[in-house]
Amino acid sequence: MGHLEFFVLGSGSSGNCSLLQVGGNWVMIDCGFSMKQTKERMRTHEIQLDMVGDVVITHLDRDHFNPAWCRTFLQREVRVHLHESHIARAKRAGLDDACIVPFTQDFDVCGATVEPVHVAHDALGTFSFIFDTGSTRFGFATDLGQVPQNLLDRFVNLDGVAFESNYDPIMQEMSNRPESLKSRIMDGGGHLSNEQSLAAICQIASESDLQHIVLLHLSRQCNSPEIIRDLYLNNLAYLYNSVTITCQDRCSRLLKIINKVESLT
Repeated sequence: MGHLEFFVLGSGSSGNCSLLQVGGNWVMIDCGFSMKQTKERMRTHEIQLDMVGDVVITHLDRDHFNPAWCRTFLQREVRVHLHESHIARAKRAGLDDACIVPFTQDFDVCGATVEPVHVAHDALGTFSFIFDTGSTRFGFATDLGQVPQNLLDRFVNLDGVAFESNYDPIMQEMSNRPESLKSRIMDGGGHLSNEQSLAAICQIASESDLQHIVLLHLSRQCNSPEIIRDLYLNNLAYLYNSVTITCQDRCSRLLKIINKVESLT
């Protein structure tokens, strides 16, 4: 199987959606935007909705799963892969049984093996994923309340990774957000700080050969690309040129992840 291509349509509290090309097919990771926004952003890289036959869902919070997609998925016979613990909530949101492809362990999408990793986030948790084509491995992790050891144990030998870097602790503490919200975000069941994300990336990079590091779900109110830039330049400068910082409002660049065989030729 050839290289992977990946881009983020947008990532943040108002919507999350990414596209990964696997075996010549486009797989959508989360679907948190409206159909209109999604189509418009996909055109940035000349991708059309009918090129997507599979959707992989991390969890069912509204910014990751927009129920407006349910009818379209049914009409287009799109396969929606989600963990069995999330099925009841998905059905309540309007997702038809005919679309649901449940998983409890590794599963196949477009010829790639997808390895799910359960992580803490709010009530039901969320799922991180490794997409493994046999020659290329790509990790995707967002909305992590913390970075468990079992995730780090699995996120090895990666060629690319997309990883949450949600907030700067000082900005979070100084914000006018309610204390209850600050606590939910920072108590180990909400989101990752930049420092937590950096520590995880450092560990992952030590056991991988990362071509791309994509940072997800930056808080508009409590983070900034400049803070992340300085953090990497001061602590992990040799990887900074591999970093892509995504945002809520626009599509990222298209990233090509070369497989191990191609990289040797």
